[in-house]
Amino acid sequence: MLPQKRGVDAGEVQDLHNKAPRPAAPAPAQDHHKEDPAHMAARAPEIDEDLHSRQLAVYGRETMKRLFGSNVLVSGLQGLGAEIAKNLVLAGVKSVTLHDDGKVDLWDLSSNFFLSEKDIGLNRAQACVPKLQELNNAVIISTITGDLTKEQLSNFQAVVFTDISIEKAVEFDDYCHSHQPPIAFIKSEVRGLFGSVFCDFGPEFTVLDVDGEEPHTGIVASISNDNPALVSCVDDERLEFQDGDLVIFSEVHGMTELNDGKPRKIKSARPYSFTLEEDTTSYGTYIRGGIVTQVKPPKVLKFKTLKEAIKEPGEFLMSDFSKFDRPPLLHLAFQALDKFRTELLRFPIAGSAEDAQKLIDFAISINESLGESKLEEIDKKLLQHFASGSRAILNPMAAMFGGIVGQEVVKACSGKFHPLYQFFYFDSVESLPIEPLEASDLKPENSRYDAQISVFGTKLQKKLEQSKIFMVGSGALGCEFLKNLALMGISCSENGKLTVTDDDVIEKSNLSRQFLFRDWNIGQPKSTVAATAAMAINPKLHVEALQNRASPETENVFNDAFWESLDAVVNALDNVTARMYIDSRCVYFQKPLLESGTLGAKCNTQMVIPHLTENYGASRDPPEKQAPMCTVHSFPHNIDHCLTWARSEFEGLLEKTPTEVNAFLSNPSGYATAARTAGDAQARDQLERVIECLNRDKCDTFQDCITWARLKFEDYFANRVKQLTFTFPEDAMTSSGAPFWSAPKRFPRPLEFSSSDPSHLNFLLAASILRAETFGIPIPDWAKNPKKLAEAVDKVILPDFQPKQGVKIETDEKATSLSSASVDDAAVIEELIAKLEAISKTLPPGFHMNPIQFEKDHSSHRHLDCNGHWPCLPGALQSPSWGSQG
Repeated sequence: MLPQKRGVDAGEVQDLHNKAPRPAAPAPAQDHHKEDPAHMAARAPEIDEDLHSRQLAVYGRETMKRLFGSNVLVSGLQGLGAEIAKNLVLAGVKSVTLHDDGKVDLWDLSSNFFLSEKDIGLNRAQACVPKLQELNNAVIISTITGDLTKEQLSNFQAVVFTDISIEKAVEFDDYCHSHQPPIAFIKSEVRGLFGSVFCDFGPEFTVLDVDGEEPHTGIVASISNDNPALVSCVDDERLEFQDGDLVIFSEVHGMTELNDGKPRKIKSARPYSFTLEEDTTSYGTYIRGGIVTQVKPPKVLKFKTLKEAIKEPGEFLMSDFSKFDRPPLLHLAFQALDKFRTELLRFPIAGSAEDAQKLIDFAISINESLGESKLEEIDKKLLQHFASGSRAILNPMAAMFGGIVGQEVVKACSGKFHPLYQFFYFDSVESLPIEPLEASDLKPENSRYDAQISVFGTKLQKKLEQSKIFMVGSGALGCEFLKNLALMGISCSENGKLTVTDDDVIEKSNLSRQFLFRDWNIGQPKSTVAATAAMAINPKLHVEALQNRASPETENVFNDAFWESLDAVVNALDNVTARMYIDSRCVYFQKPLLESGTLGAKCNTQMVIPHLTENYGASRDPPEKQAPMCTVHSFPHNIDHCLTWARSEFEGLLEKTPTEVNAFLSNPSGYATAARTAGDAQARDQLERVIECLNRDKCDTFQDCITWARLKFEDYFANRVKQLTFTFPEDAMTSSGAPFWSAPKRFPRPLEFSSSDPSHLNFLLAASILRAETFGIPIPDWAKNPKKLAEAVDKVILPDFQPKQGVKIETDEKATSLSSASVDDAAVIEELIAKLEAISKTLPPGFHMNPIQFEKDHSSHRHLDCNGHWPCLPGALQSPSWGSQG
């Protein structure tokens, strides 16, 4: 669980199916392992960046290419296998082969959302293919419906088994472990409220990036000539270094010996300092500057085979430290269940004391064979729960473990993120009803909910079916919730009702994780489409889809009577404001709330129960530290400063100023009156921007837009830097006699534009297209041809830069505005209004501009450039003063 609750929800993190024609399935004899990962990445198809923009941000381009070249086997297509296959197809692996020789039965409908009653009697794998294929046509999906041989495993980079005996699993794992190169082997099971995962990625598996985070950095404030040397950093940002981390130094003035690029180990890491395991007494004296950057070396893991690990599992991955002694017992329980199934050829019957005792006897027998490592005590009550629900595959458990295993496959195929090493066990026995269940309560009713009834009983099932739920949001988390609710039978009786609301519409970037949507749904309301898809999963679901934003303005829709009628509320939101509002309503009406969110590969969940737990709004994250205006505009020293500046420039140039232009053109006299009434520096600056937009910067052709973009590049990344360094030379001193360019300030260098630099051309292309959109200018086909774009850019004539004397550059960190006030704003405003009115007479009839609102979900809009730089305008992760060092 994340330490901060305010994550970005999965409703923001989505993609789309690729509608390319289906390629033929790979030949079984083909050995995909003959190519190394680099060759696989090189041969992988081009990444659809509108489709995978969010995935790219988490995994990176090389990881995605390796993933796109991977072939995966999923064996066992009950609920868990279906969830794993869904996640892999959405992620975009090269191929998924489904293996299952069993047939669909009624119990499968409790957890496999691909199946319906008409599929009963069909092969599970084959029945899943049509709906699974709809998720992503770029993924090759094939099936194996007979016996699986270990030789067939050589066709895959990773294999996943969800319903296999330990004996067979050991045979397959030995083959995968000794194969060259090794095949990643994953065995996972969901049995009632219990689940397990085992991973074996081979004798030596290299993790290229253990956490997927960007290397941490710090700005050096001082370095001592000591043994060991003490390094202090500026105190505006906490260091994220740990003892033992490797770091490299750059831009150090004075103690230049540290600029050799050699990784150095640190110790005694503190929030703003650390020591180096190095003697610097003979080094030069530190003067100023310096950036320290974490080095993330690859990590090699040596996995045991299943045969070895099952006897000596080592440490278990803990999911709940209040159940510290639980994993060893569950390790024993799953072995006992395997023995029960092997000898009796069936699962224990729910509620059967005899079957539970038989499983307990097997567990005791296995435990006694362990010798000195045996458990001193066995919790028989827990094993009774385990035995009773062992046949059931519950959808919530399948969904949870489907996500875990899907992520492990991604790790195995890409080397990104530290894999699960090697056993993971989980249980949720606290979900059972408080009152003891009788065997009669667990008896099947020949319904699609029989698996769930075998665990929770008929009383709870009926209560779920009659429940009235309010779900806010139907994005990625919302789609998952709707699927789960439908499969569980929630709100599926005549008295039950599920109300889902979302004011958003489906966009291309949503689709790869908002899996209830298809590409033909683009532009349609999310809530309506999601509700329809959920009803297809369970036709008995009683759901009403609304497009209202849950807010104070819609309390006539979501009124007191509506809130009083609810049994529970589920949040699937993507912003804190909406979360806080729903939380406040739940507190007022005393309704349970499920709150959750995701951020990349991380997530958080909070269950709010009236009078029992803390509510969502009871705890707040620390407010984000706002950077001073002078830092953002002239002296940025971290990526957040650059993003803040870039977003501000984007909105000013492409949204606010065009909006002001339209406001003036629609009512010139009213606009002028408002400016005169304000009579301040802000009104004057606003008029100047409108005049500049309609006069000097007005664009009539796409070549004009290219000229504007080229001049902006020169202004942002060259001229402003030149003016800054003219005003404050490298040897400038402060009034107190200290060097002006001391940490955290970094002396910048201007960029020299090159039409052969792809990042420079990307800036110009994006800026030109966006500028053309604001003026309604068509985008010519040649614009996206780098050669022709470079030719057009080279036609632009740049004026020579002349530094200005006496330019005021704000250095006061307490300053909140960079605009200066005039002694006679009113007179200047009158002149500007007259000039603006004269310019308006030269505009064609009906002229207006098209303001652009920043949109992070569409790379095709050029709001984010095609390489993921933020944003293309003003570009390439650089603020004016960073220049070549930025």
